[in-house]
Amino acid sequence: MGERQSRPWIVSDELWSLIEPLLPEPPPKQVKGRPRVPDRQALCGILFVLHTGIQWEYLPQELGFGSGMTCWRRLAAWNEAGVWDQLHQVLLNKLRSKNQLDWSRAVIDSPPLASPGHPHPRPGRTQGPKSGPSPVDRARPGSKHHVITDGQGIPLAVSLTGGNRNDVTQLLPLLDKVPAVAGAVSRPRRRPDTLFADRGYDHDKYRRLLTISWLHGFRRLRIRWERRDDIHEAFLGLAVCLITHRHVQRLC
Repeated sequence: MGERQSRPWIVSDELWSLIEPLLPEPPPKQVKGRPRVPDRQALCGILFVLHTGIQWEYLPQELGFGSGMTCWRRLAAWNEAGVWDQLHQVLLNKLRSKNQLDWSRAVIDSPPLASPGHPHPRPGRTQGPKSGPSPVDRARPGSKHHVITDGQGIPLAVSLTGGNRNDVTQLLPLLDKVPAVAGAVSRPRRRPDTLFADRGYDHDKYRRLLTISWLHGFRRLRIRWERRDDIHEAFLGLAVCLITHRHVQRLC
């Protein structure tokens, strides 16, 4: 346990047992050469980047995780295959089967992201479509994380948009992203009883429940380094799974 806390990029046997069945079959090698880096090692490399915020090209080779490009390609392929959405669904199902999801209330928040080299997004930086001029930051281009959690702060859904998207416009799309969570006996559920937003953020009771601080505990998510939307979304989806997995360990 101590080693995992000091090196959170090491994938435990329990977590790997959940992820491995969801991974797509690797494509056939086009050119003979070095053997393929095992998926578990590549995932450790991805987690190293997510936790430390290091750039892909500086991923230490001596750690045995493969090159930054190898890990980047693996992350992109797994995200395209929907691995993180499937894993999140599995984890939420586990929580609901133990009656550990609080559907009585949910909390939503939408913090902006900074960009490299500056505490605020810089003008002129080329990024994907999910980046836009922020109305609260002198029109600098940036992005937002939109997160909805259950009453305990367990993430139910997350999305990425441009910094110019009004939070109100994302409320229904974010609610629609909450998966239908199956229970042991009852029908699948995907809607909370009550939603706290806007001024609800200011209440100390709910501020402590927000998942934003946990998300931004992953250094790679504090700044949007990725120009491609799908790669940043892949990191975002993986982080949500890791947070949800912590709750599974704690509650189940």
